[in-house]
Amino acid sequence: MATFEREVRVRAPLADVWAFHSTIDGLRSLTPDWLHLRVEEIERPAAEPETHVLTAGTRIRASVQPFGVGPRQRWVSRITAREEGEATAYFVDVMEDGPFPHWEHTHLFYGDGDGTLVRDRVEYRAPAGGVLDGVAGAFLEPGFRYRHRRTREILEDA
Repeated sequence: MATFEREVRVRAPLADVWAFHSTIDGLRSLTPDWLHLRVEEIERPAAEPETHVLTAGTRIRASVQPFGVGPRQRWVSRITAREEGEATAYFVDVMEDGPFPHWEHTHLFYGDGDGTLVRDRVEYRAPAGGVLDGVAGAFLEPGFRYRHRRTREILEDA
């Protein structure tokens, strides 16, 4: 199993950064247009009221079509944990079905005065595993660099 980690400091309060990342609109805003993201369904836990926040138990069915070429690549993710404290917050999404046999993405947020440290940690196994884990990791870096740059652009200018 491979692990990818990346972090960024954002000049915005934890509450704002947390609220932004906790929604499907946040996911849409952090996905490059060239991936042609389509959120096909959001399935909420039965006991949960309709809300824009992605709570624990929420299942997301989505697809991408990089550069609009080829068939859509589909996956299903589920939010398995979501906790918010006074100066920290996190949520975890797990790929239940999709291109990776294992994908667990932990989104960590640490408040620091007027700023927030955003840390992404992904534990994954590439489709063929082994040597392809490293290749997949090389593709994760630019995607998370984009996500972090967009987070700063959106929240620091708010």
